[in-house]
Amino acid sequence: MKMKRNDIFRRFAAWFSGKENIDDCIEQQTDDAFLTQDGYEHHRRHEKLMRLLEERPEESLRSLEIRSFNKTYIVLSVLVCVVLAGVLLYAVSFMPRFGTADNPANNEVADKYLEDGLEDTGAVSAVAGMILDYRAFDTLGESFVLFTAVCCVMILLGREDGRVSEKCECYEGENDQILHRLVRVLVPATMLFGCYIILNGHLSPGGGFAGGAIIGAAMMLWCVTLGFRSTERFFNGRTFRVVTFAALTFYCVSKTYSFYTGANGIASVIPLGTPGAMLSSGLIMPLNVAVGMVVSCTMFGFFSLFMRSKI
Repeated sequence: MKMKRNDIFRRFAAWFSGKENIDDCIEQQTDDAFLTQDGYEHHRRHEKLMRLLEERPEESLRSLEIRSFNKTYIVLSVLVCVVLAGVLLYAVSFMPRFGTADNPANNEVADKYLEDGLEDTGAVSAVAGMILDYRAFDTLGESFVLFTAVCCVMILLGREDGRVSEKCECYEGENDQILHRLVRVLVPATMLFGCYIILNGHLSPGGGFAGGAIIGAAMMLWCVTLGFRSTERFFNGRTFRVVTFAALTFYCVSKTYSFYTGANGIASVIPLGTPGAMLSSGLIMPLNVAVGMVVSCTMFGFFSLFMRSKI
């Protein structure tokens, strides 16, 4: 019968507790090993294990415990995922079909957004008025999720001294002058387009999330082509912290003011402006700028951390 690792661990654990003779363990393990087709290989592994136990018994047993725990962890993880997927699929089976009249999505909320959105928010884009006025608190949570995700990645990939590895094996076209000149023209134009998407989000499709993603992609392109040293001239860890903190703080303060005035029936001193004008919709355009700054910093922050840590 083939000897298994957990049997080895059980026998040596019993020996350390004084319940079994080690000589019997050695003899039984050797006999079991030679009964298999790969008996010689098992015997060599057994001798190596015995030498480790004689030299460092505590570390060897600890290694066996870790291996046993890893196997149990994998089995339980797969089991939990399967059960969770089954529960979610079972819950989805009770959802109403899309487009049916009794669907919970077909209520007065959607009508409120479409009918009174322009008057209440001053934004021509109903989507911008919804996510940055009616549901601004939800958008604030999404922005904080992005910031928290970057913080978690920095903690996980950080070294003992609190810094992230500076070595990066990504391609940097140091001698490719054609690529350099092309990127120096393309990246500023891409960033300008991202700024247009952000500033025009209350008038047309776009906004902070889309514009921030475009700016973040432009920064990645610059970094991959010209390297981290060139990028750090205008964007580094300190810049990320300052910009993100300032954007989130402004969002919190401005929407706290809006929530306070709205809940108490106080007229806001911030005018909605003329619908369709650039300076209109109250705080929606500044909030779009704040969201765009958070999104662009988050995207480039993930890229920088992953590349430098060779993920």
